[in-house]
Amino acid sequence: MSKPYTIVIKLGSSSLVDATTKEPKLSLMSLIVETVVALRRIGHRVIIVSSGGIAVGLKTLGLDKRPKRLPEIQAVAAVGQGRLIGRWDKLFSYFDQRIAQVLLTRNDIAEWSQYKNAKNTLQELLNMGVIPVVNENDTLAVSEIHFGDNDSLSAITAALTGADYLFLLTDVDCLFTDNPRTNPDAKPILVVPNMDQGLPGVSTASGTGSDVGTGGMQTKLVAAELATNAGVHTIIMNSESPSSIFKIVQYIQTTEGKTYEGDLMDLQIKELETLNQLSVPLHTKFIASADRQHLKNREFWMLHGLVTKGSVIIDDGAYAALTRKEKAGLLPAGVVDVEGNFQQLECVDLKLGHRLTNGEWNKDLPTTTVGRARCNYKATEIAKIRGMKSDRIEEVLGYSDSEYVAHRHNLAFPPH
Repeated sequence: MSKPYTIVIKLGSSSLVDATTKEPKLSLMSLIVETVVALRRIGHRVIIVSSGGIAVGLKTLGLDKRPKRLPEIQAVAAVGQGRLIGRWDKLFSYFDQRIAQVLLTRNDIAEWSQYKNAKNTLQELLNMGVIPVVNENDTLAVSEIHFGDNDSLSAITAALTGADYLFLLTDVDCLFTDNPRTNPDAKPILVVPNMDQGLPGVSTASGTGSDVGTGGMQTKLVAAELATNAGVHTIIMNSESPSSIFKIVQYIQTTEGKTYEGDLMDLQIKELETLNQLSVPLHTKFIASADRQHLKNREFWMLHGLVTKGSVIIDDGAYAALTRKEKAGLLPAGVVDVEGNFQQLECVDLKLGHRLTNGEWNKDLPTTTVGRARCNYKATEIAKIRGMKSDRIEEVLGYSDSEYVAHRHNLAFPPH
């Protein structure tokens, strides 16, 4: 038998709840359950990221539309989340398959120890043969700690669990060069070997979200980038045919190790021929390239698990030193300025800025966000020691915790 995979399957509200009636799509949920059970029986480990709590709550409470006030939304979520997990549990119980509800907010992984705890809990559930059903805790989440959409949450879940594949289920078969609903000549994009090269000519107009959801095709592309940065291959496919997941997994196993090189549109023609020959459903596959440096757990946590509290502006020399293979820590000499009022070890954006001839920050030129850091000193202290040599820190501040503004282990940069 081929190697078993760890698979994350993300289902949006529009896949689980009818946008007009707000009724749950029980037949579709049943097909998803059958597919997941079939995957489990041949050794794959599966995690479901399920939206729909708010949508189910709307129906339960007899509300016609999503409230606008946060307390009302959270109250609706509190009602709906219990009902939704109850439906999942009932359907899986017909197959004697145990599930576990896991509700997360960004605050739950804001500390490295919490991030590792969430990772260990999910791994232990998988080891027990349990299927975790993950959702954002909309009852407690506020804007500052909100993931924003479950597409991003699914990518973070995939990274947490070291998943092999992330399946993003949506209302179209795959990515297209244009909106297939309005342009019959739209061409499918079936394989994306490298997201760093961009997706010229690709439309995000299809899959634009619904009244009961917050996602769309653009959020799925963001999730695909997050996941592939962490080494997780990502699939976009149509939610109306959940059994296609099984067929796509079988196809992936038979073509594992296949390389995709050449012109992007030529690759699509070849892939379409292969899918048609093997009767594999249309889907888009984003490949986490084996030859690029994927983010380590701690780097991924810093880039995508934390909320930034400000910015540290650095110069070209500092950026070069921080991003080389044997990267250094951030010294005060490389700091141009700071933004915000952050405290010690709070997460900040690292921005590449430009100096004037006197060494000060040239605010007329744009900055570029290049990474993140957790600093050894608070913003007001960094503002005092910026541009100086490290041996002056104690003289200026009256103490010296470190020669570095940020230690190299507290720095994170996207793959490049």
